[in-house]
Amino acid sequence: MPLQDKVAVVSGASRGIGRATALALAARGASVVVVYRQQRDAARAVVDEIRSAGGRAHAFQADVGRANSVRALADVIADEHDRIDILVNNAGVFGARPIGELDSAFFDEQFHNNTLSVMLMTQAFAPLFGAAGGSIVNVSSNLARAPRAETGVYSASKAAVDALTRAFALELGPRRIRVNAVAPFITRTDMTDGIPETRLEHAREKTPLGRLAEPEDIANAIAALVSPDMAWVTGRSLLADGGFTD
Repeated sequence: MPLQDKVAVVSGASRGIGRATALALAARGASVVVVYRQQRDAARAVVDEIRSAGGRAHAFQADVGRANSVRALADVIADEHDRIDILVNNAGVFGARPIGELDSAFFDEQFHNNTLSVMLMTQAFAPLFGAAGGSIVNVSSNLARAPRAETGVYSASKAAVDALTRAFALELGPRRIRVNAVAPFITRTDMTDGIPETRLEHAREKTPLGRLAEPEDIANAIAALVSPDMAWVTGRSLLADGGFTD
């Protein structure tokens, strides 16, 4: 298994892309730390599924957008493991509003959950990587490159994730820690349940592969980026959008 004996920390791992990522990394041999904020039962279900398949996993609660919570999480994981090898910063929120409805509270919510969380998690967990280094993957969005109407603030928060990815790759490279991002388009999770069907159909029609992404599609892209086969790739944001973005 390509990730045998590796320790992976995945935020937002109780559902959606995070859940699929936890399962994908475990299937490749990693011991997975399932980080959740509120959905304890769902997180425990992910752990149970991994364990029932013969894998190793534990669940820990944290608000990854708050420094004290992130530091406490890092301390607990440091006590449980002698190091980590993989960090997936997946937790985030999506919001869309027209210009006339934007306000500072909405701006803060998007950047707090989507951008600040990446900084705090990387800052807290970078010291836990061993001498052999490892891999960090941040979940961005194709909207960071191609914003659409009413997604300006969300798109900006994900563009900031791409900037952090590049800057952190430069800073952590000497420690052999690779930092990349995966940028999906619409993925079929509960976060996208509120998108009108007309928009979903338009997205399907405009996507060369003719369908929307499933969480497993993005999880497999993340698993590929953290694998030893990608050891020469860092500071990049991989568009995983079925060819939608020009």
